[in-house]
Formats: sequence, structure tokens, C-alpha cells
Amino acid sequence: MQKTGNEMIKAFVNNYASESCAGDTKNLMHSIYNHKTGITLDKTYMQDTQVGLGMMKYDDFFELLHKVVDDVLQKSNLDNFHDTLLIVGSSVGGMKESEGHYFRDKNYKNIDPDRHAISVVAQSLDDMFHFVSNRSISTACTSSANALLLAKRLINVGAYDNILVVGADALCYTTVCGFYALSVLSCDVCKPFDEAREGMNVSEAIGAILLQNKQSEDSVELVGVGASSDAYHMTNPDPSASGAIKSMQNALEDAKLKPQDIDYINAHGTGTLANDTVEAFGVEKLFGSDVCMSSTKAITGHTLGAAAAIEAIISCEVIKHSLIPSQANLQKAQNQNVNVLKQNKKQDVKYVLSNSFAFGGNNTSVIFKKV
Repeated sequence: MQKTGNEMIKAFVNNYASESCAGDTKNLMHSIYNHKTGITLDKTYMQDTQVGLGMMKYDDFFELLHKVVDDVLQKSNLDNFHDTLLIVGSSVGGMKESEGHYFRDKNYKNIDPDRHAISVVAQSLDDMFHFVSNRSISTACTSSANALLLAKRLINVGAYDNILVVGADALCYTTVCGFYALSVLSCDVCKPFDEAREGMNVSEAIGAILLQNKQSEDSVELVGVGASSDAYHMTNPDPSASGAIKSMQNALEDAKLKPQDIDYINAHGTGTLANDTVEAFGVEKLFGSDVCMSSTKAITGHTLGAAAAIEAIISCEVIKHSLIPSQANLQKAQNQNVNVLKQNKKQDVKYVLSNSFAFGGNNTSVIFKKV
């Protein structure tokens, strides 16, 4: 399908599937609405130091990855993915497999560089399903958000009719120890936006989203994407929230919306002191105190490169259920000038904005619309 004149082809989310520490999409939403966390308190990763981690149940990560993607195919109007572009967002790629070789052999000689790379996720899926082509994006915690951004733009200009966006990251010692070294891990289930929060929960997940240029019976439109790069610090966000605000503004502009049009913000909300303070401040400055906001990472943990894909699916489910999820583990919000929900709210939801913020000041926001 080619666009004509100034016409922009719309991008519709027509099918999706996911797996996380809270289960598949159906179980995930049940857990979110009932504050049933999937986080486990673990002492094995950090040598008897307890941290909260989001661990899935599987024997082979790539086997589970193939299953999730096959679920999307079986629910779609496609016979195969031969005319579909694959865009993968991942933060760790094949690092878990490399770690397995290293810990087993006590050396690095049997590590395959090709199986370590970010592109190994896309290559594994391409070998199984034979996509027309594939791309891999790795921008830390915005990886699958930027995959969604690219997918929408490609569909908008008529480059592809079908694009599968996959966010996938496995739990690795390297990432857990890295975040521990930054002193941002919580020893308990994380408490996004709570004044007593102490850090984040590293987690793993797989989310697969089929975007198409034609509306189906159960479509949600990906109507806005926006990004920014404030480059304030290697790991901390700009305390003025300039990058977060610009990202959300760009998404609103792309969707041709005003701040008051948004019904719910699925916040990045990691539970760290720096992130939550800045994000809440940015929401306050741009949206005021009316828009409903919560972070679902209290249930899923922070799934790194997969986070935006998982939370895009959550956003679509919120629209379909007409039920906005409250903030789990919230006792007292640090910022009283934003509306962090304490109870689930039943209402018609037309627009959901979902935030993803990453190291290096890389920020991406996406907006979904009820069709």
C-alpha cells in the first residue's frame, strides 16, 4: 500500500502475545488489576544478598521466544511472516547464553560471538519464521519503544504492510550485578512513586506485537510516537525533566493531541529515586494533576529492552478493558501534584501514553488510541 499526497497510512496493533514473570497476557492483566506481583525475592544472584527479581519459568529462552511469536501468528490474518518485517528491541541479546558457557567451562573460549550479539534474537526468529527482513535495536530500556517508533514510521510511509515488533530480554548475572553496582536494586518488591521506595527489580520478559496498515475487528491504533535525547548523564535522567517532557510532547504532536486528551499514562516508573522523581515532575509540568498514572513494573519488574513491548500490550489491554490500573505497593506518593492512582478506575479509555526512559538520556513515548 502506497500513501498518496499528504495522506499518512495508519498503524494498527492487531495482535500480540507476551510472557513475563506474571505469566502470559491474560494472567499478567489479572495480576496487575489485583496487585499480584510476579517478583521473587532471591539470594542466589548476588551471593546471599537478597534482591527482588522477575524470573520466568522456562527451560530454553529461545524456545519460549518462538512460542510467543507463533502465538501471534496463529491469532493473525497471516499464513506466514514471509511479507512481514521483524524489528527486535533487546538490551542483552545472547548474553545469557554466553554466561552459561563461561560459568560451565570457567573460561570464555567456547563463547560464540555471533550468539552473544544483540542480533541473535532476530536471527533466531528469522531462522524459524523467515521474515522478509529483520532489524535489531539496542538502546537499553527504550529498545522496544524505539522498535515501535520505527515500525510506525515505516507503516506510515507505506514501506511495509506488516511489521512484527518483538521486545525480548533474558535475566543475566551481568545486568543484575551491573544495576547492583549502581546501588539501584531493591531488596524487596519495588514501590514506584512511593516516598519510601528504595530501587528497582531487574526482570525478564518477551513481548510480540503485530502492527499492520489495515484495521481488524479488535484493533488499537498506534497513533503517536516521540523521542528525545537529553544526554544529561550516563545513567541518571536530567533532573529538570527536559528530556522526558520533550519525548511526551513529541508523541502528542505526532498524534495531533493535547495533554488533556490523554486518559492514562503507563509510566516508566522503575522505583528508583532518580527516575520516579524526574518522571513525576515531567508529568506534573506537562499534564498537571488530572491525568491518571501508574507504573506496572511493581508487577512485572523492569524488563529492560522488553519493557516497552510489554507495556504497549498492557496499554492496549487497558483500552480494551476500559479499566485503568492503580499503583501497586503505593502507600504515600512522593509527588502529591500528580494523580498516581490508588484504586483501579473504570472508565472509557480513548488514549494511553506509555513512557520508556533509558541510560544516556534516551527517552521514547508512544500513544495508543481506541478505535
